[in-house]
Amino acid sequence: MKITALSAQLKNPDRINVFVDGQFRFGLDIRQVVELGIKVGLELDEARLNELELESQFGKLYVQALNYCLLRPHSVREVRDYLWKKSQPKLLKSGLKTAGLPASLTPRVLERLIAKQYLDDYQFAKWWLANRRLKQGVSMRRLRQELAQKGINQDIIDQLLAESTRDDVTELQKIIAKKAHRYSDRDKLMRYLASQGFNYDDIKQALTDNHHDN
Repeated sequence: MKITALSAQLKNPDRINVFVDGQFRFGLDIRQVVELGIKVGLELDEARLNELELESQFGKLYVQALNYCLLRPHSVREVRDYLWKKSQPKLLKSGLKTAGLPASLTPRVLERLIAKQYLDDYQFAKWWLANRRLKQGVSMRRLRQELAQKGINQDIIDQLLAESTRDDVTELQKIIAKKAHRYSDRDKLMRYLASQGFNYDDIKQALTDNHHDN
């Protein structure tokens, strides 16, 4: 079998259609075409074509994961979960199912994203702590829980929380300024603040400082 033509895809010129014996076989990114030595006239057996089809799926999955990472910083766990969803069958409007991309490609996609510094749990956690509910206010306990749920190592969480300029007292002031008017009953406001992860003593002091004491 022989590669008989290469052509850029209309919707994505950076992806190349590969034709074998006059028939479309798979698509590859331009980078993959160069790295894999794909060219017209190259003769390949079925085993090698199957390998290249897997490379095609890897390229597609990597680009999807990269675009996901570029939307905002993500943790490794978030991207792993995203890739898992991509591996699941998809139900079409016609009622038919299409196969997901191979789950076996996930470790390789993650490895490349980490190597290219698009994925970094430390940098993600640092960004999350600096920006999460910055205007609304959030407790340090809630931030700790959120980072743990996103798969961040406990040592990283401890280090960054210790270094953070955010603290519960300041965050409480933000929330009280925005939420206090909704609560005519001080006890209900205190219960709400406690549900947000703040401790009783900090809440009581913050309410006193804001003249919400009885």
